[in-house]
Amino acid sequence: MKLLFLACLNPNTGNHTTAERIRSHIESAGHTCELRDATEFQSPAEVANLVSRNPPFEGALAIHLFRAGRLLLDIQVPFGVIFGGTDINEDVKVEQKRVIMEQVLLKARFAVAFTDKLKEEAELFLLSQSSKIYVQPQGIQTEATEKFCWAEFLRSSGVSSEHVDELRVFLLVCGLRRVKDPLYLVEVFSEWHCENPLNVLVIIGPKIDPVLSVEVEAVAKSRGLFGPGEEPTGASCCHEKVLRCGQQLHLRGHVSSHLGGHGSRGTCVGQGHSRKCSCGAA
Repeated sequence: MKLLFLACLNPNTGNHTTAERIRSHIESAGHTCELRDATEFQSPAEVANLVSRNPPFEGALAIHLFRAGRLLLDIQVPFGVIFGGTDINEDVKVEQKRVIMEQVLLKARFAVAFTDKLKEEAELFLLSQSSKIYVQPQGIQTEATEKFCWAEFLRSSGVSSEHVDELRVFLLVCGLRRVKDPLYLVEVFSEWHCENPLNVLVIIGPKIDPVLSVEVEAVAKSRGLFGPGEEPTGASCCHEKVLRCGQQLHLRGHVSSHLGGHGSRGTCVGQGHSRKCSCGAA
């Protein structure tokens, strides 16, 4: 089967990572999957023309009902859609967008939500199409480089190595941009860390929004935290949270419990499972 797959493919975003993972899975099953950036197309008519070219596509898939799914409304082959956090957290609040999203959901052969919560909210805010929506949780696979040393990574990040094996490290994979603003999490985690210094938060990811990145580092320093490459001294040692933009860890897949858009404030603090990490393991 030849499939067209539309998604917003901005570099270093969860959408891009998720789309590549799904494309790889489809192709490993023996199908042909052409992944295209939704921003390449101006209208559903352009996509319809592409789908009908010889040899024609036999089906289509899209991530985000509004951003990409709306471009599939004119095609004459079956298609499926995958909900993104922006669909429910942002776009559904705009009446014009919501109407289009309902049209997409009505025409789609199926829809996929990554969590039960996302499905429930889709059924609440959009026309009820519960029979079409399937919940399929995302997974994450992590690998450490051959020469990676967890203890050394923490030391280079400014975390004192005195009790490395006893630390409870919470790793937030988060490209720094407004919709994924981790500032409130840093502030709340700071209080939790003061209660127990063994609780450490590591934020790792690219600086997608340079302006926000500067703000995050400024807040970190003002609260006794420290930025990339800084070695803490004196009082700052009692606040061992780390703001890292390093590439020491190779991460594949998308973290399904990411902070998906505005409106989710305060829901993710302390929900992860603590795990002891030693040298060479991440």
